[in-house]
Amino acid sequence: MLPSSAWGKRKPRCRQLGWVRSDAWGMMWTRQEGLHRPHPHAVVRCPSSSSSSVSCSGDSEEEDMGLLEVSVTDIKPPAPELGPMPDGLSPQQVVRRHILGSIVQSEGSYVESLKRILQDYRNPLMEMEPKALSVRKCQVVFFRVREILHCHSMFQIALSSRVAEWDSTEKIGDLFVASFSKSMVLDVYSDYVNNFTNAMSIIKKACLTKPAFLEFLKRRQVCSTDRVTLYGLMVKPIQRFPQFILLLQDMLKNTPRGHPDRLSLQLALTELETLAEKLNEQKRLADQVAEIQQLTKSVSDRSSLSKLLTSGQRQLLLCETLTETVYGDRGQLLKSKERRVFLLNDMLVCANINFKGQLEISSLVPLGPKYVVKWNTALPQVQVVEVGQDGGAYDKDNVLIQHAGAKRASPAGQAQNKVYLGPPRLFQELQDLQKDLVVVEQITLLISTLHGTYQNLNMTVAQDWCLALQRLMRVKEEEIHSANKCRLRLLLPGKPDKSGRPISFMVVFITPNPLSKISWVNRLHLAKIGLREENQPGWLCPDEDRKSRAPFWCPILACCVPAFSSRALSLQLGALVHSPVNCPLLGFSAVSTSLPQGYLWVGGGQEGAGGQVEIFSLNRPSPRTVKSFPLAAPVLCMEYIPEPEEDTEGTDESRATADALATVHPTICLGLQDGSILLYGSVDTGTQCLATCRSPGPQPVLCLRHSPFHLLAGLQDGTLAAYPRTSGGVPWDLESPPVCLTVGPGPVRTLLSLEDTVWASCGPRVTVLDAATLQTQQSFEAHQDEAVSVTHMVKAGSGVWMAFSSGSSIRLFHTETLEHLQEINIATRTTFLLPGQKHLCVTSLLICQGLLWVGTDQGVIVLLPVPRLEGIPKITGKGMVSLNGHCGPVAFLAVATSILAPDILRSDQEEAEGPRAEEDKPDGQAQEPVPAPDSHVGRELTRKKGILLQYRLRSTAHLPGPLLSMREPAPADGSALEHSEEDGSIYEMADDPDVWVRSRPCARDVHRKEICSVAIISGGQGYRHFGGGSGRPAPCGETDSTLLIWQVPLTL
Repeated sequence: MLPSSAWGKRKPRCRQLGWVRSDAWGMMWTRQEGLHRPHPHAVVRCPSSSSSSVSCSGDSEEEDMGLLEVSVTDIKPPAPELGPMPDGLSPQQVVRRHILGSIVQSEGSYVESLKRILQDYRNPLMEMEPKALSVRKCQVVFFRVREILHCHSMFQIALSSRVAEWDSTEKIGDLFVASFSKSMVLDVYSDYVNNFTNAMSIIKKACLTKPAFLEFLKRRQVCSTDRVTLYGLMVKPIQRFPQFILLLQDMLKNTPRGHPDRLSLQLALTELETLAEKLNEQKRLADQVAEIQQLTKSVSDRSSLSKLLTSGQRQLLLCETLTETVYGDRGQLLKSKERRVFLLNDMLVCANINFKGQLEISSLVPLGPKYVVKWNTALPQVQVVEVGQDGGAYDKDNVLIQHAGAKRASPAGQAQNKVYLGPPRLFQELQDLQKDLVVVEQITLLISTLHGTYQNLNMTVAQDWCLALQRLMRVKEEEIHSANKCRLRLLLPGKPDKSGRPISFMVVFITPNPLSKISWVNRLHLAKIGLREENQPGWLCPDEDRKSRAPFWCPILACCVPAFSSRALSLQLGALVHSPVNCPLLGFSAVSTSLPQGYLWVGGGQEGAGGQVEIFSLNRPSPRTVKSFPLAAPVLCMEYIPEPEEDTEGTDESRATADALATVHPTICLGLQDGSILLYGSVDTGTQCLATCRSPGPQPVLCLRHSPFHLLAGLQDGTLAAYPRTSGGVPWDLESPPVCLTVGPGPVRTLLSLEDTVWASCGPRVTVLDAATLQTQQSFEAHQDEAVSVTHMVKAGSGVWMAFSSGSSIRLFHTETLEHLQEINIATRTTFLLPGQKHLCVTSLLICQGLLWVGTDQGVIVLLPVPRLEGIPKITGKGMVSLNGHCGPVAFLAVATSILAPDILRSDQEEAEGPRAEEDKPDGQAQEPVPAPDSHVGRELTRKKGILLQYRLRSTAHLPGPLLSMREPAPADGSALEHSEEDGSIYEMADDPDVWVRSRPCARDVHRKEICSVAIISGGQGYRHFGGGSGRPAPCGETDSTLLIWQVPLTL
């Protein structure tokens, strides 16, 4: 990497690129890192300000290349080598040395692969006569490879020095920050990633049209020792940063607190994740454009579909190969064929797949199919028809054709609005069993009237017949349910009949696995919501000329509902929590389209009067009120307390405690203005009050938090009241006087519970307490103004974001060193939305799925991207501003999350192959038709580690050569199974060639055993649309307390 001060030596920007002598590199490395001497012969060119948008036309190699003019092989860094292991190292130090060895080995292998691309492929092709590939096409295919090699050659130089000094310094994180935080790396990798599809297309066409080129590739592969193809080599830059992230995660896990490398490693993890995320997003957009272009080629230029696809307003939301099936009247399979189905933001397109050309070429480069459009329809007219759904769900006047492609339509009088519960064959077999059972029951009644005794003709045998038939029916019902997990039924509009009556037809697709079906149902549902007026657009980017964002890739405003059913009282919002509760009555697709399952508890009240709690059910696409009850005083805060975690690795004493807590169910705790603390059971809506108490004083309860040891209440007079956990049915001892600590002279406005500490704010200071003993560890000043108070604290990774009682800034602090790391002014993001508004105050904060939600006193909501991993949650992008907000301050921002149980993702094949999984099921679960989500939401979310980026790459384990991870093999005891070899693959593009050609899913992608459903809720006065348009009519007035609910696509 080029150090920062070397950029200071470049000439003023102009169209011609300036030259920089390599002594700038050497001096900087020597000054900053003490790493290496200058290389007097290497000449480097700095990229211009437009380097990231260099054309790939290849008209001039001089213009295309941004960094080097000489051969990078002139730079020969010394091979990094670790010395012999010193004596007396701790186990963590030994592990860190092994991880460093993996980094060195991985980087060496990667650099050699880049050199092979140039030396074994690019250079011979450039020099070959006659040309197997033109010079211009060579430049496009190998675009930016030399620059990437140069970046990593310089990184190897620095790495060599660090390895030599390792036993005395043990620092590596700052080297990653210095090497990969520069914009040059992003520019070079962006160009490479965005050009990859184009490069593969050129190679594919050359293989099909130029035998000499195909022979050249085969010969090179055969001559190589590991038989890695050109494609296998060129995909490695796509994989590089995910590998780095995995290695640094391992290094951080084995770096103790207080170690000088720990903060640097966290910052390095943030830089690498940010870089990977940006590359990932650019690749997604590039692939989206390429896929739409491929689809456009299959359509006539004069057709209306061609004009729609080329208008530039279409965005590809989902694209997959599905199998269309057609059944006869008796359920026999008439035909099945693979189709490519495209979900665009406003239409659904189905295409036939035609493979032409030599399939054996697929071993060298992925071959993409050609499409022939079969049908397309507007998205609002597409309906998903699910198990058990009858004709009441759609227009009964429509004549349904049972399956598209059948010989004739079903007569109007027969099964007109009937939707079978599964494949017709299975349904017919179930009906036959039901008829046989009726007959056997009649025979049983007749047998009971016999006077004599006969062998094999008695009541015992007859009852056995009945039981056997009932068992067969249960098996058939399970087969039907299992088949429907992968069966996507779409009701589409057809042409009217002769009488003008509209006709709809049913198309049935078989998805590769249950996960795929859930994804289709969920995205079809959200894409329809995204077409509503309030989501067109729903978000704007303030720093990009108010560029609107695609509604699907942002949280989508799903609904706007009054917070309280009683409009007579002017109730103010206080707090909201989500209680995830199982709902066994939901169908398979209802799980995919509903909000996160469970209940919303909304608390509030009226100043000087009583309070009220409203409970909403979320087990539908829109919430509905199921219960409300009054309280003696307004609700100021609420806390959802899940079931206690099970300590599987603890001592006998901790296991005994866990057994005692086994009877404890999830609870919801309320803090009132009169000092009351109420504890309710959250298992159902019975709202049973389990316990109640008064705070010392009594003082208004401003905030509530729970830790593994205490229920903590922040009070108006600066006191922190701690109620210890008990082993009875009520999890907290609210009857005995609490442990009271004086945090400061002012009110305790907010509390934050971390792994082993509790943070409490009083005025501008934050006090850090030991979670178990409540002893003060240290305190620090979060704001320099004594009149300002810390009002909100949210944690992500290794940082805490804070908001204050005045001012528009939010600040980031490190959880371990308490160091102030970043400050962001929210007002600069909202000036274009609120012109002339100088004073802005942050009133709520929330971090969820890599996004920091910020609510303001003007009703505006700002969204800022933050990293998701264990690094520092720095603001890494420009963010977005919602055009949907409130008429008054945003009182709170809350998240509702539920986890779908693993059973819902198991296909029938997996169930047949997994007897062990069947044995693990509790009794009776096999008869439960609908799996329910896991209620231990907090536990599941905190347990998930690794890379959580949304757009993944299918496994590349099929590629020849060694696996992409260079880490040590996992120990046999499974203690290091935090992530598999390639969980870090986050780009969508390097599919298995077998997938590209045969459209079969990659096996390792099927076994995703969890789906996370997430919604964000904001509360405030009224509803307001800031985009100039009116949006949909608001269901409540400007002063009424209102909830806005945003839905995001299921995390798959």
